[in-house]
Amino acid sequence: MKKLTILVLIIALSVAQALACTNLIVGKNASTDGSTIVSYSADSYGLFGELYHYPAATYKKDAMLKVYEWDTGKYLGEIKQAKQTYNVIGNINEYQLTIAETTFGGRPELVDTTGIIDYGSLIYITLQRSRTAREAIKVMTDLVQEYGYYSSGESFTIADPNEVWIMEMIGKGVGIRGAVWVAVRIPDDCISAHANQARIHQFNMDDKENCMYASDIISFAREKGYFTGVNKEFSFAKAYAPLDFSARRYCEARVWSYYNMFTDQGETYLPYVLGETDQPMPLYVKANRKLSVQDVKNAMRDHYEGTALDISKDFGAGPYHTPYRLSPLSFKVGDKEYFNERPISTQQTGFVFVSQMRSEMPDAIGGVLWFGTDDANMTVFTPVYCCATKVPECYSRVENADYLNFSWKSAFWIFNWVANMVYPRYDLMIADVRTTQTELEATFNEAQAGIEASASKLFETNPSKAKELLTNYTNLTAQSTLDTWKRLGEFLIVKYNDGVVKRMKDGKFERNDIGQPAPVLRPGYPKEFLEEYVKQTGERYLVK
Repeated sequence: MKKLTILVLIIALSVAQALACTNLIVGKNASTDGSTIVSYSADSYGLFGELYHYPAATYKKDAMLKVYEWDTGKYLGEIKQAKQTYNVIGNINEYQLTIAETTFGGRPELVDTTGIIDYGSLIYITLQRSRTAREAIKVMTDLVQEYGYYSSGESFTIADPNEVWIMEMIGKGVGIRGAVWVAVRIPDDCISAHANQARIHQFNMDDKENCMYASDIISFAREKGYFTGVNKEFSFAKAYAPLDFSARRYCEARVWSYYNMFTDQGETYLPYVLGETDQPMPLYVKANRKLSVQDVKNAMRDHYEGTALDISKDFGAGPYHTPYRLSPLSFKVGDKEYFNERPISTQQTGFVFVSQMRSEMPDAIGGVLWFGTDDANMTVFTPVYCCATKVPECYSRVENADYLNFSWKSAFWIFNWVANMVYPRYDLMIADVRTTQTELEATFNEAQAGIEASASKLFETNPSKAKELLTNYTNLTAQSTLDTWKRLGEFLIVKYNDGVVKRMKDGKFERNDIGQPAPVLRPGYPKEFLEEYVKQTGERYLVK
């Protein structure tokens, strides 16, 4: 009994570390360009932000694949290798199939520690073996049925140029192969999201075209005592991931923020996030306008600005209104527990992407993974085409860069270097970051039509040359962004060194008539902070 208790505790702690990711979803008829759009932030302390690559390959009939847990690198076992695998770059493959995730954890007793397939391996193995979202759902569920599901509860976004699905999955306990799962197609004219809390409640069991599920999804819940009602009342989320304070405020609140940005229902759904009602938000909603890829990039930068949950205006934001809070999110003062809000954008992100999938183009050209390291608010999304066969050096473990080894050639470290300069004096410095960020992303957005027109023309006669062109463009934009961000970091350290601000004129640091640096500006602290400072210290610093 003691060993079981320790095991459950370890699982719970590992789940708590993973509860950090966000997926935003746009159906093809809800986007401005007819693309399906999916975003993902890989938020976890200890995760090095890099762009993964699995080249297309063929294997012998008896080949085996070693499986290592994505989060830890732990060896889990071997499975049969597929005869043919597809090119995968990041979380998109050569057929534009994209898979992302958020961990909801759910009931810890349902984790199968004897399973071979963890959620991360499940994503990347499936991307190598599937062409469409529907095929991916079958591959994923077949894999865990045959080899066992090692992870806790997971929400997956599975998308191709025509469809987007949310699949939620959880194991059955130690030594029990398979999983209970349900997959629901998001209507083409809707948007959706999930953020570390199961979101599928009731689902239409008779709609085989838009809903798939494990045959024992309800019977297993009855067997375990998670559900006792009639079938039509069954909720996957309530049965397998009961709502608690953190699920509501840390997780569902991020979904609410997305809905609040692009629908007129923000005030309607807010009471659920605040704990004033248990009526959950819809799995999907219609937006009040069509969303662009850039809209989704910007949504991934959200900190609840301008809403009831805005974290940039209170005392916790410090004198320069930083919209970040350090982990852990909850803390105690005396015998009472308090918390900080957890927005979409958070400092511990390893990498982030927005995937754009377009059915009217050849797959090699239509699929773009807009990728960045560090969190969305402090990064630049560069275009990574799904046909790319070479990872940009700056998105790899160049010079053995990892979470503990810094490299000036690593995008992960350069973006973190700049971000950590900005955090303490956010209000003073973020405008300079935003200017460079906006210029780069606008340049890539404007160049997209031209580069794709060239690739399309080349594709008609020489597909391999078109893919080579897009691979080179992928690498060029990533490297040029890294170089620009280095220069931004150099600029920031000069402009804001030692708490002052250097004067500028015509885009250059100002000098006086004899060529010496102009007198610096000393902005000091904001008025409201000084008022609070005096309130806290009384007359200690009063000039008498």
